[in-house]
Amino acid sequence: MDRHRLTCDGLVKSHGGGFRLGPLSLDVTEGVTCLVGPNGAGKSTFFRLAAGLEKPTSGTLRLDRSEGAGSGRPAALGYLPQDPELPAGATCEEFLHYVAWVHRIPARRRASAVSGALALTHLSDRATSRIRTLSGGMARRLGVAQALIHDPAVLLLDEPTVGLDPRQRIALRETISAVAVDRIVIVSTHLVEDVRGLADRVVILHGGDVVFDGDVPALEGTADPDAPGDTDLERAIAALMGAPE
Repeated sequence: MDRHRLTCDGLVKSHGGGFRLGPLSLDVTEGVTCLVGPNGAGKSTFFRLAAGLEKPTSGTLRLDRSEGAGSGRPAALGYLPQDPELPAGATCEEFLHYVAWVHRIPARRRASAVSGALALTHLSDRATSRIRTLSGGMARRLGVAQALIHDPAVLLLDEPTVGLDPRQRIALRETISAVAVDRIVIVSTHLVEDVRGLADRVVILHGGDVVFDGDVPALEGTADPDAPGDTDLERAIAALMGAPE
């Protein structure tokens, strides 16, 4: 049984210049949901709304605990923005201790929370390394670690694999899959290989509206043979996202 559910009910966010996200009505449960769409489709707007950084124009977005859920995890949320600012001079564990303090994790539990987050993201051997010495992939995994430090029910990862080389992307996808076993993880991405390697569910946005919501086989089934791409998944995504602007 799902422990938590992130529910959008008629969610709308209007911006100046005529752009509007929604209305969105979605129920998101445990596992990895990939949020896909061209630039300007509304992905980052959705993340800011979900993270509480912006308020919706109308509608609601709420995190509910499912009836009968057995986990003691609080209905908390972790967020990794697309361009996180990490303190270059701090060590990994110093930074995570600070984030744990920000999240009001009791002092007696901070060391175990830090070591647990480092272990989940395969950074235990870099605990005392300065952040400036980390590779791009390690720094992105540290970003995931800070989003996980308080053991949230929902993890929002905005374009986490952008700028990483293929090996780094694979390692990060493995980390994301591991932490999604018992929590809601929403990942925004432009990369077809991320969708194939991560997604239990795919939601495609175009012009602020949901144009597809389903799993990867269902998405492949919508492929237009005349759309650009080398695989059914690429052709399906390209067709749903429309012609490049």
